Amino acid sequence: METIQGRRCYNQAMKKDLMDILACPVCKGELELTAEEENDTEVVTGTLYCAKCDVRYPIVDTIPNLLPPEQQS
Repeated sequence: METIQGRRCYNQAMKKDLMDILACPVCKGELELTAEEENDTEVVTGTLYCAKCDVRYPIVDTIPNLLPPEQQS
C-alpha cells in the first residue's frame, strides 16, 4: 500500500486472472477484455467491454476504471 495526496492507495493493477471474477458494475454481466498493451501478468492499457450494457471501461496504467458511465469523467 502507498499513500498519494494523503489517501491510502491499494495496488489495483489489472491482473489477467481477475477476469474470472470481474463483472459489469451496472448489470453484473460478463466483461470482455481487449488489451492494447500488456506484460506477463498485467494489462497495462486496454478496455473492459460489457455487451449487455454496450459500455466500455478503460484500463490506464494497469488500473481499470469500473465506475458506472455517469460517474466517469
